Amino acid sequence: MHVRSRPFHTAGVALLAAALVLAGCSSGAADPSADRPAGPRPTGAPDVLEPLATTVPSALRPYYAQKLRWRGCDTAGFECATLKAPLDYARPGDGRDVRLAVSRRKATGPGDPLGSLLVNPGGPGGSAIGYLQNYAAAGYPAPVRERYDMVAVDPRGVAASEPVTCLSDAEMDAYTQVDVTPDSEGETEALVAAYRRFGQGCERRSGEVLGHVSTVESARDMDLLRAALGDEKLTYVGASYGTFLGATYAGLFPSRVGRLVFDGAMDPSLSSRQLNRDQTAGFSTAFTAFAEDCVRGEDCPLGNESVADARRRMSAFFRRLDRRPVPAGNGRELGESLATTGVIAAMYDEGAWPRLRGALKAAMDGRGHDLIALADLYHERDPNGSYQNLMYANPAVNCLDLPASFRSPAEVRKQLASFREASPVFGEGLAWSALNCGYWPVKATGKPHRIEARGAAPILVVGTTRDPATPYVWSRALAAQLDSGTLLTYDGDGHTAYGRGSACVDRAINTYLLKGEAPANGTRCT
Repeated sequence: MHVRSRPFHTAGVALLAAALVLAGCSSGAADPSADRPAGPRPTGAPDVLEPLATTVPSALRPYYAQKLRWRGCDTAGFECATLKAPLDYARPGDGRDVRLAVSRRKATGPGDPLGSLLVNPGGPGGSAIGYLQNYAAAGYPAPVRERYDMVAVDPRGVAASEPVTCLSDAEMDAYTQVDVTPDSEGETEALVAAYRRFGQGCERRSGEVLGHVSTVESARDMDLLRAALGDEKLTYVGASYGTFLGATYAGLFPSRVGRLVFDGAMDPSLSSRQLNRDQTAGFSTAFTAFAEDCVRGEDCPLGNESVADARRRMSAFFRRLDRRPVPAGNGRELGESLATTGVIAAMYDEGAWPRLRGALKAAMDGRGHDLIALADLYHERDPNGSYQNLMYANPAVNCLDLPASFRSPAEVRKQLASFREASPVFGEGLAWSALNCGYWPVKATGKPHRIEARGAAPILVVGTTRDPATPYVWSRALAAQLDSGTLLTYDGDGHTAYGRGSACVDRAINTYLLKGEAPANGTRCT
């Protein structure tokens, strides 16, 4: 089963294969489409996220006074610690706390240290510690690593921080194969039953933490960490969902904003349904770019005629797998749901397109091994069949942050045409996938809102024009909402922009992080 409720995780880290190339940028005149709206907000616009009081409440002072006890945790120079936070910020000090895993690598020097740089790869549900230790601490530009302590905290409910758990590995294998394009009442009932079992499993296995993994709570945890690190203000790079987490921090604590980079931004003012529909269109844009590249080559499994023909062949192949899955090794089968997930996984990074072409050709010849391997990357399923907790934490956060996109199959059916219009290839499956929160056992605590962070220092928002998972329009919208937002545009493919081959993007972000100088609003890079 593929996209369950906008999993904005950076699967591209595992798929990166593109070589770094020199690219140019232009600055000066701002992109007209990124202009901030003038005058009062329109009637009916979402509420603005209001900042918290700048004075720390007495009940939270013990949490803010924590001293992290660092210990060596591997042979590569990383240190680890544990941060305590109240399970419920409305009842701090009642004895119900969560323990959050933190890791860092100290600045390597030379040069004067600039404090801590907190990183988050997105998700929700992606392990920030895994991202730090497996990529950021070595993959970020050397001048940044020399001046900053690189720091990560797994958000509550994620990975090493009291992880949400829902199903056994065998149950998760079955869940990922449930048909999300039901053709009959029986298949619809089976899909609804799968959503119910999933939510019930999360409630049974995760306990009360399931009701306290919202983005607002994780943003408040980040302020505890900032204080424990001894930093007056927060410096942060968030990708994908990490931009929503960072923007929420800015909205709650504008006076504590240091240098914040939001790469592949979300628009917090949208409903869950609109977010899902926009993301569906984003994957359609990415598939069009893939198809354009594919049909020009000699080895394209979708033919060499046109993009429209490639779409038809892709959809026909999915329908064929819906009727008759193909073997995928180790007793597994590649059906429509897992095949769709594998194709979507490759949309995150254009460097994965050659691999996708080969996987599609093999699957069309009856060998599903390679395409199911792409789906396993997306689901964070290990070769031994065990799952990380990404696909559990993801709906736990999403279903708490916003009211459900749909609450019944009838509501989905009413919107199918609009989702198919957004993506002829993926629309139907993504519409039905958005039904999962309709059967979630915990009521949503959040709602759509604008984030303005009035009075904050300049915040850099980075958008990629053909980003599949966080469409470019979202970056434009967030930059416009933020009182101090500056938009940097990358004219390119794939999910997020920093460290993905544009020297222009990297130079602008590095300058901002090292000197505090944001590029001119509307700067464009290629």
